[in-house]
Amino acid sequence: MKVLSKSRFKLGLECPNKLFFTSDKKYANKKIDDSFLQALAKGGFQVEELARLHYPNGIFINTENYEYEKAFQLTQKALLLENVVIYEAAFLVDNFFIRTDILVKEGNHIRLIEVKAKSFDSNNPNEFIGKKGGLEGKHKLNLFDLAFQKHIATLTFPNFHFEAYFMMADKSKKATIDGLNQLFRVPANGNPRTDIIKKVNSIHEIGESVLSEIKVDAIVNAIISDQYKYHDNLGFHEALKLFKDSYLESQYINWKTKFSACKKCEFKATNEDKEKGLLSGFEYCFKKQHNWSDNDFKEPNAMEVWNFQGIGLIESNRLLMKELSEDDFKIEVIADKISSGERQWIQVEKSRDNDNSIYVEKDGLKTEMSKWKFPLHFIDFETSTVALPFTAGRRPYEQVAFQFSHHIYYEDGTIEHKSEFISNTAGEFPNFIFARALKKALENDNGTIFRFASHENSILNAIIVQLNAGNEEDKAELISFLKTITNSTKDSAEQWEGERNMVDLNKVVKDFYYNPYTKGSNSIKAVLPASLNSSAYLKQKYCQPIGAINLTSTNFDDNHIWLKIDKDEVVNPYKMLPPVFDGWTALELQESLSEIDGIADGGAALTAYAKLQYEDMTERERTKITQGLLKYCELDTLAMVMIYEHFKEDLIN
Repeated sequence: MKVLSKSRFKLGLECPNKLFFTSDKKYANKKIDDSFLQALAKGGFQVEELARLHYPNGIFINTENYEYEKAFQLTQKALLLENVVIYEAAFLVDNFFIRTDILVKEGNHIRLIEVKAKSFDSNNPNEFIGKKGGLEGKHKLNLFDLAFQKHIATLTFPNFHFEAYFMMADKSKKATIDGLNQLFRVPANGNPRTDIIKKVNSIHEIGESVLSEIKVDAIVNAIISDQYKYHDNLGFHEALKLFKDSYLESQYINWKTKFSACKKCEFKATNEDKEKGLLSGFEYCFKKQHNWSDNDFKEPNAMEVWNFQGIGLIESNRLLMKELSEDDFKIEVIADKISSGERQWIQVEKSRDNDNSIYVEKDGLKTEMSKWKFPLHFIDFETSTVALPFTAGRRPYEQVAFQFSHHIYYEDGTIEHKSEFISNTAGEFPNFIFARALKKALENDNGTIFRFASHENSILNAIIVQLNAGNEEDKAELISFLKTITNSTKDSAEQWEGERNMVDLNKVVKDFYYNPYTKGSNSIKAVLPASLNSSAYLKQKYCQPIGAINLTSTNFDDNHIWLKIDKDEVVNPYKMLPPVFDGWTALELQESLSEIDGIADGGAALTAYAKLQYEDMTERERTKITQGLLKYCELDTLAMVMIYEHFKEDLIN
């Protein structure tokens, strides 16, 4: 039996064409393997388990994903009771199917409660409806999801009166106990939807909950009556029919392509996907709607241009880079710098001309680098934000800084992995310990400090706020130090810029440097391999063992070689990080809880830290995961050093 579920309905709202691609398993889907989404999903199951404590003694409709009729029959039976709480109540009508997270029935009155790990602020009067009267974007999709649930429930049981509610992580609340997150442990080998291990039996055991229930029935009713539309040209009831026909009949709707939406479409197939026999939904749309040939997909297209809105290009069917002109970009000339429009046009020109040479504003870069003071410090943070705080006194989604790495580049060219910090203790709020360790690492000289992008500055701003609200004995000293190496964020009540304010190496890249190998991306994961492929200096140096070059490492032995050349191309060093459980036997891996292969991106690091917090594991496993995190973070700061060396040795000399 095939049904349009609420997850498919939400997918259709994003783009109706996606229903066709998801109805057929032969299309590649990048979201399936997205480590960030997987980490968020695990957190969502924990929030749902806490929410159930608010409504105890519920009947759980525990059926397999595709047992639609069985789930509905069990729900019907439970609804015969005058008063009942149901978890995962199922409704089935006209090939529409929904499960609602929590249902509370009192006579003929039923509250449908959708549990979301997403945060909201119960003190904000414009949380769901903005000042201009429209739906707030961050909640819009979930409000339509809840409208779908209420509509299908009402169709199924018209004699009941349904009302719609959210239960969400409330950022105005604080956890009142330590280890709230650890009370709901996600099993490694079980089903996180059904097998979460609860270490409490009553909501009263946790003090005040960080979740709040909010009634959104009026907004949901307005959506159902088409007062709010998700797409300007598609009403709620039209969407129901359109989406159902598309998904159930595997019909391609031919929904009009949109530049910004198609740019981030998850139904794109890589060469590796195609070797596995998977197809590209993105290609299907552009063949149908824009008459692209197979060769067109081999050409660079406008959606690859960095930070480009592509206004009017869909309508004029000018989507290949070779079809663009300078008039498509707002090009501002800034002396000795690359403006945003210039950067975009440089990317187009070099791609169109198959020119892989670097573009650099040499004088501007040289002037910028002349301001930097030795020794140079390179830092990178790993952080986490979770719905259920790890410690008392913390709010949902407060920033938790659990790790940093720190490299020093001395004036004589010596490179030292000078210090690092990691908190792997379950239930520990690490931010103030983190701040002390960072102060100890950086306060010994006045050398320039580097970060890559704004994240580290934002985190230290958040820690300053937390210190101000806390009662740490050394908080004044810590705040004073942190302000010397940061600048205030725009929403800060107090404004400052520290005398050692960290230099954003990402901004340096954007201002002075374009490398065609990045394909427009300015992330460190793109800039590093591009720099390595362009630099004879880096290739010569880092193809040697660590012990043979002027470099010390904390987490890698002297025989480790950072660069490997494969078919004249440098292998990305992140791909050469060893598996977390390198050397373990198949039996040892099978008996472990962690299910972590490698840590080579932020999503994997986030997942690894979460496992250290809420999974019971052996000390050996804990040590291996910790070592994997340390190696990953060390590479992040070494990557910054390599980019600096590329600038110094290849570009300004």
